[in-house]
This record gives sequence, C-alpha cells and structure tokens, in this order.
Amino acid sequence: MSKIGIIMGSTSDLPVMQEAIDILASFGIETEVDIVSAHRTPDKLFDYGKNAHHRDIKVIIAGAGGAAHLPGMIASLSPLPVIGVPVKSSNSIDGWDSVLSILQMPGGVPVATVALNGAKNAGILAAQILGSANSEILEKIVAYKESLKQKVLEGAKEIKK
Repeated sequence: MSKIGIIMGSTSDLPVMQEAIDILASFGIETEVDIVSAHRTPDKLFDYGKNAHHRDIKVIIAGAGGAAHLPGMIASLSPLPVIGVPVKSSNSIDGWDSVLSILQMPGGVPVATVALNGAKNAGILAAQILGSANSEILEKIVAYKESLKQKVLEGAKEIKK
C-alpha cells in the first residue's frame, strides 16, 4: 500500500506534525515518520530524498522551523511531491522565517506550502493527492468534507436557537 512520508527537522516539531499523522491515520493511510535534519544530518537527508520513492512513498510532508531548509532540499532530491509545513519555533521571527524559506522556492523545485503549523492541512492535501488515483481514499475525503459541511450546518442551527 502507498505511504506518506512525514519528516521533520527535530523532535520539537512533533507536536505540530502529529496533526498530519493523525488525520492520515483517520483516512487509513500508512505513514513513515522520521527525523531528518537538513543541517545536522545532511547524509540522511540525501539518502531519504533520493530513496523515499523506492519504499512506496507517494508524497512527502516535511516540517521545519527557523531557516526551514528541509522541505526544499528534499524537493531538490526527490521525484515525489513535497508538502512543506512551516513550524513556528521558539527562536523564530513569528514563524515568518520558516514560511518564507519554504514558500520562496526557485523555479523547477516546487514545494506546496501550507499555513504556519498547518500540518493537518498538509495531511489532507497528501490524502487528496493519493485519492486522485485511489477511489477508496477519494471516498474517505468526500466523506470527510461532508462531515465538515455538517458541522457548519449544525452550528448554524444552534446559533439560531
């Protein structure tokens, strides 16, 4: 079965990235989770980027804070779609350093970028990418979106009472 790779620069990113892990689990999608630091483990980064597709990974979600080079470096090495999650770290400039590092990629090295700490959306986007070629996953996405709609409609009923 196809997997989503979820990588992050350090264990301090896990509380944010857990949202991607959780939403993908709710869709029944297998994940491979690892710590891959662009600056502290460059050999591991190169190996991961060049070989993830050989392990049946179909999309990579990469979360990083600060200079946030992990998503872009993985995208430069891998033929897979990469979704970057800018993580607001304790030494960050309100997270803007991470957002801009991931968002401003050069032509030819695309990284889809979600909101600051937006790992849940990264997980949903990764599931939608898989769902474009897998009807079982697509049906789960349709049901999820319907549940979002129902929550809004229920809230609207409550507010009118």
